[in-house]
Amino acid sequence: QVQLVESGGGLVQAGGSLRLSCLASGRTFSSYCVGWFRQAPGKEREFVTRITRYGSSTIYADSVKGRFTISRDNAKNTVYLQMNSLKPEDTAVYYCAADSSIRCNSWDYWGQGTQVTVSS
Repeated sequence: QVQLVESGGGLVQAGGSLRLSCLASGRTFSSYCVGWFRQAPGKEREFVTRITRYGSSTIYADSVKGRFTISRDNAKNTVYLQMNSLKPEDTAVYYCAADSSIRCNSWDYWGQGTQVTVSS
């Protein structure tokens, strides 16, 4: 019942910043947990960050702590991923996912992904 569309990816130099957006079409968006994942070439998909329903708490992978920030604007049905101090190793396809479960571990819905490329 939810469609997710990512945007904001592109090419950026190392040390630069980028903000990704995930727009949701569902009417109960504020009740969903939303996460960001990424997959680099030749690598498995990895967890980046997530924000709980109503934005009550956030969790970050160690690799992005202090550099990335997840936030949500429920009035706009949008979750953001602010990425600062980008490194070449951040290069990947970034996906947003939504979860209606209590524990945020089902990830029922996924976006199509947006490419982030960080040049050195």
